[in-house]
Amino acid sequence: MSSINARPYESVPARPVAFIGLGVMGLPMAGHLARAGHAVTVYNRSAAKATAWTGEFGGRSAPTPREAAAGCDIVFCCVGNDDDLRSVVLGPDGALAGMKRGSIFVDHTTASADVARELHAKALELGVQFIDAPVSGGQAGAQNGQLTVMCGGDAAAFDVARPVAMAFSRAFTRMGESGAGQLTKMVNQICIAGLVQGLSEAIAFGQRAGLDMQQVLEVIGKGAAQSWQMDNRGKTMVQDQFEFGFAVDWMRKDLGLVLEEARRNGARLPVTALVDQFYADVQALGGKRWDTSSLIKRLR
Repeated sequence: MSSINARPYESVPARPVAFIGLGVMGLPMAGHLARAGHAVTVYNRSAAKATAWTGEFGGRSAPTPREAAAGCDIVFCCVGNDDDLRSVVLGPDGALAGMKRGSIFVDHTTASADVARELHAKALELGVQFIDAPVSGGQAGAQNGQLTVMCGGDAAAFDVARPVAMAFSRAFTRMGESGAGQLTKMVNQICIAGLVQGLSEAIAFGQRAGLDMQQVLEVIGKGAAQSWQMDNRGKTMVQDQFEFGFAVDWMRKDLGLVLEEARRNGARLPVTALVDQFYADVQALGGKRWDTSSLIKRLR
């Protein structure tokens, strides 16, 4: 069974591209690039995943990021955190060492705005453009090719990358200069944290009150309380099901980035800081790999 779902692709001239990082997000994203007709070279720290990817989608795998990036017009990347990103971008085997002048590195990792600006500056020294481009939409969005991508970086480089990246995106939008994509993703995570906590409290309250919460959600979902979280996670929260992708461990990593940025820029985030600690409670309950809607577990 394919790891991506069928979708129509825009007619875009084929380009030689690379994809670094074949995790739950990167693997299907790279698959959509291949299905859209691009010549894709992949690199993954675990070589077995890269071999499996080429078995499904064709293309080729490379033993280092440098060799994957060699000769490519665009290098896409999706890894775990700032340190993982530096490890595949910098150094003698890093992607920048293999990239040609005028090429573009598009980073889909949710990382800090600082590392985006750092790598953007290093790329420019080599005549390469760096775009920070974190995504929203989760594993399902990656598999369906329907991710929302928030970008920071040079406008001309963005215009080149966008048609190619639309193979796995429903929206690919430039938010400003380097770092703006990561800052926009932080706004996204702040919104999600508050929404999921509110939904958790509402469902727990309704259950204590003896209401049929499936019916309640159907009713209030047609009014002002409606949200993506309610539509997509409300019913499964009622059913105590938390196996839907974006893990608590990943959310805590993202909220750590948010809170560090807030300390730097002076933003006050009392609710976000509180919800971050609630997610720590969920981790202590054994829910590190439960999805983010598992916040309700600490209320039961």
